[in-house]
Amino acid sequence: MPITWSVLPSPVGDLLLISETGALTGLFFSPHKESHKQWDEVRFTGVQDDTEPVLVSVTMQLRAYFAGELTRFDVPLRPAGTPFQLGVWERLRHIDYGRTTSYGDIAAELGMVPGASRAVGLANGANPISIIVPCHRVIGANGSLTGYGGGLDRKRYLLDLEMREDALF
Repeated sequence: MPITWSVLPSPVGDLLLISETGALTGLFFSPHKESHKQWDEVRFTGVQDDTEPVLVSVTMQLRAYFAGELTRFDVPLRPAGTPFQLGVWERLRHIDYGRTTSYGDIAAELGMVPGASRAVGLANGANPISIIVPCHRVIGANGSLTGYGGGLDRKRYLLDLEMREDALF
């Protein structure tokens, strides 16, 4: 099955959705530190297909998320990464909607030594499936917003969206 892709306009800008063999493999902002590379690669090697079932499902779920009607995504994911990155990304998926955690807390939950928050931050920054693997929910230990591949304005938007009382069920 070839790589398929589509572009979804959203309140945080265009989102590039990438699927392969029935699973979502990428969700990138434009612009994003990695997006230009990803967008170029996908457009040359993939097929634009707005009817591919995974992409249709992701599109519908993202629209509901931005409307404040969806708090948990249900779509097959297949991110590519190292075993450590995959472990961090899986942990990110367990951060509840409307909640935040710190890099240090994730490191501790993964049984890492104190001070391993930098490694968690690097894995977080390499997350290829933004929003659905909610790397925006990770903040600094002091509660500050820290780096985000899509930009801090987007991170703030997503956190504000999720913390609206009327968006919670």
